[in-house]
Amino acid sequence: MTKNSNNPVSLVTGGAGFIGSHLVDELLKLNHRVVVLDDLSGGSQSNVPLETQFILGSITDKKLVNKLFEKFKIDYVFHLAAYAAEGLSHFIRRFNYQNNLIGSVNLINASINYEVKCFVFTSSIAVYGDAESPMNEETTPSPMDPYGIAKYAVELDLKNAHSLFGLNSIVFRPHNVYGSRQNIGDKYRNVAGIFMNQVLKGEDLTVFGDGNQSRAFTHIDDVAPYIAKSIENKGAYNQSFNIGSDEVHTVNELAKAISEVMETNPSINHLEQREEAVHAFSDHSKFNSMFKPKESVSLIDGLREMYLWVKEHGSKETPSFGNIEIEKNLPNSWKTKI
Repeated sequence: MTKNSNNPVSLVTGGAGFIGSHLVDELLKLNHRVVVLDDLSGGSQSNVPLETQFILGSITDKKLVNKLFEKFKIDYVFHLAAYAAEGLSHFIRRFNYQNNLIGSVNLINASINYEVKCFVFTSSIAVYGDAESPMNEETTPSPMDPYGIAKYAVELDLKNAHSLFGLNSIVFRPHNVYGSRQNIGDKYRNVAGIFMNQVLKGEDLTVFGDGNQSRAFTHIDDVAPYIAKSIENKGAYNQSFNIGSDEVHTVNELAKAISEVMETNPSINHLEQREEAVHAFSDHSKFNSMFKPKESVSLIDGLREMYLWVKEHGSKETPSFGNIEIEKNLPNSWKTKI
């Protein structure tokens, strides 16, 4: 961690992961002293710059969380740690709420007790469920899976913490973010990474349903810099913002774009349709008005950047989640192979 005691101290949970590590890079550019808390369940310590203070541990460890706030005198919290397998969350309900809700409450409690200046939370457009797209911040949240429920519960808890204790917060609702450092070995989330990993391994691309589900796939450069700088914009405090690309593509179109970038023509294996919103993308007018973003990265350019990193690091194994709580209706492709 940098030594200038006049610079703000920021805690980044999940800072060894995909979005978190890019956020750490942006905070260092802004001369923050950065503390990273990560259990490495999905990230890698190699993603964490040496200038940071890295702590191996979980947000579910209340004693550890309190110890960090006491020791480092945290000014800002950027909370990204989560198990973000939205579809799988139906089948790991207890695990989901323990990690995505109770762990978040540990951080909120500590932020109140140690008088953090602002708590920045990466929620998700999963809070909107299957509401009509494009969804804006006035759309009534109605999550349709335990992951979205947990995210929305944290949002509500932050509102309460501000009302009763004065804890400032900013909520971002990103969606379908992709780019370098993404864990392409995770078969439960991040479809761009899943497709690239399957191509590298010579496998068919697996698509749930007909592939006409539509999403706004968002490059990491259109997310991380703005989250990092958000604390400097007091007008953003205690508000929620959708953040992401305005380009909408189907899963089939994503598969075609990845095939083009990787110069291959893989077959597509259509699996049974899973429980998910068919069309999920959001309106970003409020974000654009507040943060004045630059032109976003196009899908094809973003995938090219991601593939350069993926090609350098190679394919990854895809282990099954080891603690499935409910087997009923679990997609066959997600079942643990014995």
